[in-house]
Amino acid sequence: MSLNSRDIRTAIEAKWHESLSKYGHLFSSDSLSGTSPPSVFVGSYGYPKVSVGPMVPPIHGDTSLLDSPEKWKGKSLEEIVNFRLNLIRGVKKISNDQTDGRYIESLQEVTMSSKPTDADLLFQKPTSPKVSLDGESAPFGPVGEIKSAKFSGTSSVKSIEKIFYDKDLKAQDAVMTLYNSGIEISKIQKCFSIGMMGKKRKLVPTKWSITATDDIISKSLADDVLDYSLIDSCKVFSYDHLGNSFSVVLFPHRWIYEMIESWYSDGILGFGSDYEDARGIHHPPAIAGAYFAAKLGVLEYLSKKKIQAGVIILREIRPEYAVPVGVWQVREGIREAMKQKPILSDNFDNALHVASQKMSISKSEWLSHGNISALMRQKTLSDFF
Repeated sequence: MSLNSRDIRTAIEAKWHESLSKYGHLFSSDSLSGTSPPSVFVGSYGYPKVSVGPMVPPIHGDTSLLDSPEKWKGKSLEEIVNFRLNLIRGVKKISNDQTDGRYIESLQEVTMSSKPTDADLLFQKPTSPKVSLDGESAPFGPVGEIKSAKFSGTSSVKSIEKIFYDKDLKAQDAVMTLYNSGIEISKIQKCFSIGMMGKKRKLVPTKWSITATDDIISKSLADDVLDYSLIDSCKVFSYDHLGNSFSVVLFPHRWIYEMIESWYSDGILGFGSDYEDARGIHHPPAIAGAYFAAKLGVLEYLSKKKIQAGVIILREIRPEYAVPVGVWQVREGIREAMKQKPILSDNFDNALHVASQKMSISKSEWLSHGNISALMRQKTLSDFF
């Protein structure tokens, strides 16, 4: 018997309560001792005053897996939700332009650390077992207002330390310096969020920093890709995980890109899409962070292969994806798709047919909710400049 999304959500919520009962005395306590992965979080509610603090599980040891989405390949939705549920978020309300002072500087040291960091937190009052979910960042467990926080055992990543102390380096250049030195994107996002980059430093809500980091890196990669030769045939890449099905179509064309999403809500099929040409995106994105996360994943492939192509990405969000775990799963899903052996096609129409066969949605439905046909009518360089 198949489960609908409500059944799956109920099953996962049962797992949440199972985890809560396991650490219940700690979750309801006014103190916490544990090892941060390391992890920090900046909320968006009340901006420009933001809630800033570490995320710490009530356990000691190597907790890095709890906040390392690049290492979650093959994990189930329930496993990932339970990783995150164990992270208790401490918060203090701070103005977004306050990027110095003992508390913030301690969090910056935690963020720079190359290994999990021991933390001892005291809260103003006992935490309550409330789970936070939004579509951009990964979920986490209860929240507590910090009375005091102590950290120990940090060991700075030298490349991060270098950009932190370079107050003349632009934020975009800092992001690319770390990316090109091999720092994981999830780590770069935290540095961006906790006010460690740029000339005029600010605290940036985590969900905004995720999209900003993906956007900065993908723009830089796209600039490089525009100088490469076009591919000579169509290729279709596919990958499924966590109730998400992805198909990526590459076709011979100067860089244009569209992502179309579909999802199910109470049995009704919904769609959303965003697109750009070689000049970039020039409208408010409808599908937000997922668009930039997917764009980065496919541009990494084109950059590595030193080729240029038009790209269309189809994403079917199935009912099994009952709990949103963040746009990292889109980026990692596309990265994995681009590692698969592609199906070759001699024309764009057939490539879209192959891509849609991987889904439960027809090619005509995908096309009717996208803009790629209009984009493809642009045939010359003068159309882009």
